[in-house]
Amino acid sequence: MKLIRFGSIGEEKPGVQLDNGTRLDVSEFVTADYNEAFFGTNGIQELSDWLEKNERNCPVVSDAVRLGSPLVRPSKIVCVGLNYAKHAAESGMAIPKEPVLFFKATSAIVGPNDDVIIPKNSEKSDWEVELAVVIGKKASYVEEKDALDHVAGYVLHNDYSERAFQIEKEGQWCKGKGCDTFAPIGPFIASADEIKDPNNLDLWLKLNGEKIQDSNTSDFIFNIQEVVSYISQFMTLLPGDIISTGTPSGVGLGFNPPKYLKAGDVVELGIEGLGTSKQNIKAYQ
Repeated sequence: MKLIRFGSIGEEKPGVQLDNGTRLDVSEFVTADYNEAFFGTNGIQELSDWLEKNERNCPVVSDAVRLGSPLVRPSKIVCVGLNYAKHAAESGMAIPKEPVLFFKATSAIVGPNDDVIIPKNSEKSDWEVELAVVIGKKASYVEEKDALDHVAGYVLHNDYSERAFQIEKEGQWCKGKGCDTFAPIGPFIASADEIKDPNNLDLWLKLNGEKIQDSNTSDFIFNIQEVVSYISQFMTLLPGDIISTGTPSGVGLGFNPPKYLKAGDVVELGIEGLGTSKQNIKAYQ
């Protein structure tokens, strides 16, 4: 099952993308959208069962229609920092002994192909292709062996970051992570059964057509099971919550000299089994 949301900003409707790429409107069944209640009440399976009988009656959504984030704004986005050894090295930081956690503002969420706005007074805006996990069942003090039972699916995320705000200002990293438009998510959420091994997926990112991130989640320092279990020791993860699992090497901060985003740049990225997204970079006005 591939979950999408489509339509203009603020008026998105729930849909699905079939294996052949066809997009269907399922708002007749999912009347309350892809939210905490949907994920927490076996919504994916119930939608799948409904589609078996009703797929032919669902309106087809044109490819020209905008895709929004494939889920409603969740209670939280929990991010894992420095989760690839080479990225830690290029950032000049030690490989962590346990997951480094920070929050990303949910107000940063936009659709997968929406414009990304360089924040006011930014000079060091950067990119980060990441595999994100969508929680499907409330998780608190979960053991690693049970962690994947709490996962609804997986989704592509670009964890845009303003490095001066993040690193050079006092306090936590969240200052450089939660800027408006800094969390393009999608194009779709692939249900957990569609991804055989989330710890072995190719992921990549291009800047203006040049591939500068190219890795595999097998390079995780802490894999999906470890991350879900670890986070659940410190907070309750609710259905629909997002865990973004870190980025591989190839971010702008790691270049010598560093390379940062400017208006007119085009960023494209993708993960095996999770589609691709594309963002045009624009200046703050």
